[in-house]
Amino acid sequence: MDHFNYRDGRLHAEEVDLSDIAEAVGTPLYVYSTATIEKHYKGFAGALADMDATVCFAVKACSNIAVIKTLADLGAGADVVSGGELSRALMAGTPADKIVFSGVGKTRDEMTRALAADVFQINVESEPELAVLNELALTMGKRAPVALRVNPDVDAKTHAKITTGKGENKFGIEWTRAREVYALANAMPGIEVLGIAVHIGSQLLDLEPFRIAYRRTRDLAAILLADGFRIERMDLGGGMGIPYEGQPTPSFEDYASIVREVVGDLGLRLMFEPGRVIMGNAGLLLTRVLYVKEGTTRGFVIVDAAMNDLARPSFYDAHHRIEPVVSPPEGDGGRAMDVVGPICETGDTFAKNRKLASVKAGDLLVLRTAGAYGATMASTYNSRPLVPEVLVKGGDFAVIRARETIVDMLSRERLPPWAKN
Repeated sequence: MDHFNYRDGRLHAEEVDLSDIAEAVGTPLYVYSTATIEKHYKGFAGALADMDATVCFAVKACSNIAVIKTLADLGAGADVVSGGELSRALMAGTPADKIVFSGVGKTRDEMTRALAADVFQINVESEPELAVLNELALTMGKRAPVALRVNPDVDAKTHAKITTGKGENKFGIEWTRAREVYALANAMPGIEVLGIAVHIGSQLLDLEPFRIAYRRTRDLAAILLADGFRIERMDLGGGMGIPYEGQPTPSFEDYASIVREVVGDLGLRLMFEPGRVIMGNAGLLLTRVLYVKEGTTRGFVIVDAAMNDLARPSFYDAHHRIEPVVSPPEGDGGRAMDVVGPICETGDTFAKNRKLASVKAGDLLVLRTAGAYGATMASTYNSRPLVPEVLVKGGDFAVIRARETIVDMLSRERLPPWAKN
């Protein structure tokens, strides 16, 4: 469920007419609903309320500081995968003792910053990373709070580019070597091993892979505890899917029941890292039609948004519902069209042969379910400035990232000395 609904034939974000936002801010732009963010977070956290659970929002899904603060004010922590995301989480007011630093390729600088901030946990994914973290912690006179991320070799049955828990993936420590690496970590004076982490992928619409992965994680915890290791935390990752194409999706309660069934009796502190399931339906991309072009074999709706603004369709062949901001006249059956952007790539296509109500130049359209991995994956390809982000709350809206200008974009570039003449 989201809070983008038609009122008197016009699409609103909560109580705000999207046409008014487009008029004030221009297009293209991202629009987020505070009510939807709150609803999804409360639903996820509430389903786990009977367990010792900390919900850390996956900042990579939507890294705007205003969004992170909205969630932090609700009690959320943050799962970060870079030094920049760590800075965003701290700036937004997320307590350091609710921040988990994940990622397979942390730099020395990033690990130093995480240690200096006293984050709750660093998820280590390899022996070389473990050795560097130990060295840095000793230099700083600290012990790094660590969970080792294991790769359970479970097929999440999701898109190949977003699966993370198979043996062929780059993430985590090989399942069969986990005991060996735990022993290695336990012997390091700068490392305090506290738990196990696992994350098998994103956009899971079937809960069974979670059950399998969590059972393997439980079995490993039992083995490690029997070996005498200190295991007091279990990070179960994120990955719950959302209905991009209206397909059935598991409920928060169904997911929580699996967690409860498999690991609920262990007495461990549980960590969760949802991102897409919190933000996906909480945002949309608002765009304006530039031209309607008749091709030889099909028609094209050319909009001012492009693949640099929303990469998912070109990168993942992802589906996003496309709707007009103003409802079409009754009886307008429309026709099948391709919806494309202005970038010089055939891949700059949001939809192929999609049935749309009749549109004309100047009309506003929205691409639904764009709140996760939309703005965060945007680029300046074709020297197109980054688009703004707007947050709505009730009848109010605010620009939470200003539209970048061409001057802003070019100001970071420099000529070398030999070219200045």
